Amino acid sequence: MLFDTLNAPAPDGAVALFDGVSLDTWTKMDGAAPEWIVEDGAMRVVPKTGDICTKELFGDHFLHIEFKLSDMPEATGQHKSNSGVFLQGRYEIQVLDSSGWDIPGLGDCGGVYNQYAPLSNACRPALAWQTYDVVFRAPRCEGAVVKERARVTVLHNGVVIHNNVELPGVTGAPSDTDVQKPGHLRLQDHGNVVWFRNIWAVRLPREGACEYGPRMTD
Repeated sequence: MLFDTLNAPAPDGAVALFDGVSLDTWTKMDGAAPEWIVEDGAMRVVPKTGDICTKELFGDHFLHIEFKLSDMPEATGQHKSNSGVFLQGRYEIQVLDSSGWDIPGLGDCGGVYNQYAPLSNACRPALAWQTYDVVFRAPRCEGAVVKERARVTVLHNGVVIHNNVELPGVTGAPSDTDVQKPGHLRLQDHGNVVWFRNIWAVRLPREGACEYGPRMTD
């Protein structure tokens, strides 16, 4: 455990994506109003009503999001409280109840879906609130040509589970494949009840200065 960011407040300059009260800043994929329910300061997936996404679009950014999984003791594998957090709507960080599993796989909680398994299993038991803290570096493109692929670092409950990995491309079921453009944050309805809260993002500059800055005076 490196540090626990549960209930971390949004810093100055962050974009608050869910205030615990309203889904006014979110839409369904077709632009209609979301059908998920807001209760006790969290949004709850209403199964079979569809994914929801932010109206805000992001390039490079830091994302904080908290989630809680249903207790589904009879379910197994991908049927066990399944959802997903899609960065730019294109790159899925899996949400799943894989607590207690010795070696997490490509589709388990925290995995970059079907691309990278988490380095370790940081998943807490069902009904416990959990955190993802994500640093996302968007692809560098010239027109539609990708010159540098997307990169992501993910902390799950304060544990580094992806360390600046290069993504080979979009994951399954992307919102689009226009990787040269900013994209929305998308949360998945995979048919299970999952809760999300305290969602905020900080936009990151694409690069820093290439010269020395002004010297500080005594």
